[in-house]
Amino acid sequence: MTGVGPGTIEIRIHEPHEHRVIYVAKFEDVVYVLHAFEKKTQKTPEKDLKLARSAYAEIKKHEAKNG
Repeated sequence: MTGVGPGTIEIRIHEPHEHRVIYVAKFEDVVYVLHAFEKKTQKTPEKDLKLARSAYAEIKKHEAKNG
């Protein structure tokens, strides 16, 4: 998921509906779930990408401060 940030990964769940979990595991000793949502269209909605990007930015700030 390079559109969200470096190191982000997407899990795709296909049963019974389409769901996505976007997470990042590049920080030491922690995995952050950035966003999880039900996907109803082929393209990932911009609002969901925006939420994930925002969470990623907050995590980067936190890691830089406390890292």
